[in-house]
Amino acid sequence: MDYQRKKKLTFSTIGLIFLFSGVEYAVILPTIWRYLQTLEAAPYFLGLAMSAFSLSGLLSGPLFGYWSDRTRTTKKIILLCNLFEIIGNFMYFMGYSKWLLLSSRLLAGIGTGAGSSIFGFLTRSTTSADRTTVFAAVMACRQAGLLVGPALNIFLRLCDFHIGPFIVNKYTAPGLFMFLLWILLQLAVVFMYWDLPPMERRISNPDEEENVPGPSEEEVEEEVMPLMTSQELVGSYGSVTTSSMCKGHRSAEPNDSPVESPVTLPTHELPTPFRISITCQEFLREEVIVLLAAQFITLFNQTALEILVTPLTQKYFNFKELENSVMYCLGGVVVIVGFLLVHWLSRHFTERVVLAIGLTICNISCIWCLIFLTNPLGSFSWQLTEFIIGVFLQTLGLPFVAVAQVSLFSKVTSESTQGFSQGVRRSVGGLATILGPLWGGGLTENMYIMVGAMMALLILLTIMLAFSYKRLVEPTVEHVEHVESSQPSTSGLST
Repeated sequence: MDYQRKKKLTFSTIGLIFLFSGVEYAVILPTIWRYLQTLEAAPYFLGLAMSAFSLSGLLSGPLFGYWSDRTRTTKKIILLCNLFEIIGNFMYFMGYSKWLLLSSRLLAGIGTGAGSSIFGFLTRSTTSADRTTVFAAVMACRQAGLLVGPALNIFLRLCDFHIGPFIVNKYTAPGLFMFLLWILLQLAVVFMYWDLPPMERRISNPDEEENVPGPSEEEVEEEVMPLMTSQELVGSYGSVTTSSMCKGHRSAEPNDSPVESPVTLPTHELPTPFRISITCQEFLREEVIVLLAAQFITLFNQTALEILVTPLTQKYFNFKELENSVMYCLGGVVVIVGFLLVHWLSRHFTERVVLAIGLTICNISCIWCLIFLTNPLGSFSWQLTEFIIGVFLQTLGLPFVAVAQVSLFSKVTSESTQGFSQGVRRSVGGLATILGPLWGGGLTENMYIMVGAMMALLILLTIMLAFSYKRLVEPTVEHVEHVESSQPSTSGLST
């Protein structure tokens, strides 16, 4: 099979992975509250169950990312993660007790750790210019799942039968459904996914791939230029110029030239103390901190509001499973529209502009919620309108911030350790999705405190973005050389 066909099938499988993860979230979220009530769980158990899923993902993400960086493979990692999803969703389907349900979400959350490896793989397999578009497409697949999931729930709620000792009803059916979907996906990964070689390897070894047509001059210029400015090749942001180290580790040749060319080693090939030091320095840079803050704050606010949606709609509008599913479905439509806008804007504006637009929308949304949702007033129709506008603004702003910060993060961090870096980024997001539901679930009766804290976090992020705006760009050759010159010499590595 030729390379281009393998690439299309592999990227299609990645799209399915994110699609199914979105479907899982969307079919479970509308019904898990009442499911827990049937198991006599306390109200705080809702936030606990949602946070458990994020907690295991937070811990597994960096580990799987580090594994993929070291081995440069992702297929085995994805197969392992899918196995956790399969077991976790079957446990959710069984549902004998609230503790089994909690354990099922904890186990299924481990499966989300594959995302770190996948984002690292995509970073190594795409050019810098195309990365925002590719990330937007992949993340849109998950949002498509969030759109499809509630629609599927409309039919799953009609289930009422037995499979042996197990009851299949509107609460357990989502677990059984996702159990079957993840089994199908496991087969798709086995037969349709390949660990494609990194872009720099394909260019430096063009004869490695069989049946791959030779690139035109324009294609060579388009693909080679990003590699020539790569952070890895110039010896910074994840690699170190180690001429002295290499000199110390090789025997002297009589014909050696007295002028030594610097040799660059990727981060994962350096000794452990230097690798840890460089990685720590990387995550302490201003632009990286701003992007991690954007990841945390937006997801914290989103999940805090999400956890309030079903209790609020039950309290003020008497919504049940059908109404909640329709609401989530419409919210998914808004998010898909947002990703389409991001896809278009990324062709005309830089990521930092898209990030600023998304943050502006999020600020407007939070102000609206602080004014109208903390203490709804007026008739039923007016309260419903206030609620719809608040949810619409929140879901519209999310794609702008999500895609822009992911794409920028991949450009300001080392490509050689992208799996681990994306794992750290997703863990920061996982921490937000743990604290967000706990914050929202614990303050359902104190809306001013809850939304006020969210507004304060957004103001902080806006100030950080304003002060660091000039640094939120892909490093140029000149900038990387300046950083390289400020790094400590590695001549002490020589033995």
